[in-house]
Amino acid sequence: MNKLYSKIEFDNSKSDQLLPLRCIECKKVFYLTKHYIQIARIGVEKRGRKYGAQFCSPQCRESNRHPPVIVICLQCGISFRKSPFQIKKHPNHFCCQSCAAKYNNTHKTKGTRVSKLEKWLQEKLSTIYSNLDIHFNCKDAINSELDIYIPSLKLAFELNGIFHYEPIYGRDKLNKTQLNDQNKFLKCGNKGISLCIIDTSCQKCFKEKSSQKYLDIIIKIIDEKIKIGTDEEGRTPVGC
Repeated sequence: MNKLYSKIEFDNSKSDQLLPLRCIECKKVFYLTKHYIQIARIGVEKRGRKYGAQFCSPQCRESNRHPPVIVICLQCGISFRKSPFQIKKHPNHFCCQSCAAKYNNTHKTKGTRVSKLEKWLQEKLSTIYSNLDIHFNCKDAINSELDIYIPSLKLAFELNGIFHYEPIYGRDKLNKTQLNDQNKFLKCGNKGISLCIIDTSCQKCFKEKSSQKYLDIIIKIIDEKIKIGTDEEGRTPVGC
């Protein structure tokens, strides 16, 4: 053990007096009673134990027994240390929560927030415009998700439901949503992408009959883009 007290201090101390030691793993100073230190020392000398009053916590003891391994963050490529226990529990390596969130959002295959309306529109548009490369719910254009994006036409669509206009989940959530909407609009403008905002807040539940008007709006805008063959600037707000 790394003692921070002298033999005289130890001999003159009482059984319940705390004495300073330094953890051999994290190097932090911690305190144990004289009585506990005596028991630990006896355990090492007489019972053949390897460890005795050397660590400030069970975590440091475990880390010393099983040293960390150098791993690479899947998102940013930075190397960092990870314990064998953490590797077994979390086989994907991320240096921070931000990297984990970015990676998981990019590679998620389930649990997506795609509405029934979006899925229906995707099916219809893919059939109607089979010759167009249409991206659905992708981040490749502006590094932020667009509901519908057609690269060849520099044209994008956002389907904004009631959560974009009313504080269903509170004012803070609404402010964040609207700020994100503004950022998407600015990013599209910087990239020369025409962003069409379609207000779908009046559709309380999905039905093909009530969804047809949104499909008709999108088809009209796409056909006009194809016809004139030019890119428009800004966004086209379309209401219910």
